[in-house]
Amino acid sequence: MISRISRLGFPVKVMGRDDLKSNDSRRAASNPHLKVSLEYIDAILDHLDRHDMRMYRMSSDLAPYATHPDMPQFHTMVAESDAELRAVGEKSRRLDIRLSFHPSQFVVLNSPDPELVRKSTWDLVSQAEMLDRMELGPEAVMVIHVGGTYGDIPAARQRWVDTWKTLPEPVKRRLVLEHDDLRFSAADVLWIHEHTGVRLIFDHQHFWCLNPERADMRQTLEAILRTWPDGQQPKLHFSSPRTELREQIRIDKKTKKKTVKLVAPVNTGHADFCNPFEFITFMRIAEGLNFDVMLEAKSKDLALLRLRPDLLRYGPDVAARFGLKVEDAAALESESDAVLEEEGEGGA
Repeated sequence: MISRISRLGFPVKVMGRDDLKSNDSRRAASNPHLKVSLEYIDAILDHLDRHDMRMYRMSSDLAPYATHPDMPQFHTMVAESDAELRAVGEKSRRLDIRLSFHPSQFVVLNSPDPELVRKSTWDLVSQAEMLDRMELGPEAVMVIHVGGTYGDIPAARQRWVDTWKTLPEPVKRRLVLEHDDLRFSAADVLWIHEHTGVRLIFDHQHFWCLNPERADMRQTLEAILRTWPDGQQPKLHFSSPRTELREQIRIDKKTKKKTVKLVAPVNTGHADFCNPFEFITFMRIAEGLNFDVMLEAKSKDLALLRLRPDLLRYGPDVAARFGLKVEDAAALESESDAVLEEEGEGGA
């Protein structure tokens, strides 16, 4: 693996800018198009460059209805957008911004239903075509999960392996597999890698949620990073679990009386921000290993803006891995303060 400054990224929505859309979300009757989505991505790339954010996950709905079986009028939009895709790809390379996709949860390659597998493959072919037309390198990937267990994990894993053998070359070249928090552990995806060669994604929160083998984190991380060929920078996912107590208002259908219930957090849920102490601890466990980090916090880019000054404050050794310098602290604080207030500020 190449030793280089690691990137921090976030997925899809730019929450710090209401005017930046991630995709053309108009309904089919309004004739949405990939070309419109790419205009939005072009503006997002400018925003990312301005704030030195060098990794971004594009919306899985970038090409609206491109694979909808009942809307053939949208099926050619990827080919129609060749020049625009090539331009976005050139710009992302020039700005050194790593792009990726995370296809939706409806993409399931290990389903016993061959029609669902066919539709899932079609979705992957479309997204791989977009990345290829952007002329992006092998680090521009599509991240998916294994799928359902259907009551038999070994059989479900084997079906994924069997489907892999049938996938078109562009999909195999772009596809990476992630373990999850409920069904398939890191050990499961490592088994699949051994039988397919597919690259893997390590997810910090998922590892804590599902590790029935009681595997060691450092050893598991090293094994997953080794699934990436030399010369390619792996990436992984980081998020913190929700911890806050919430109030839920319920209304009795008969009496119309409102009651307030206290709702505990679910540990598999993502927090709005990344806990800097958890992040620093993990990065020290991973010392000497090279990878980029996609933050999967609910507040998207706001979590990234908040984490950078936190790293300089609490873990300057970790901050240095991301190219952050002590002399940058004031500017990074200002960027965060421009869109966020600390608790206790602002009166009320």
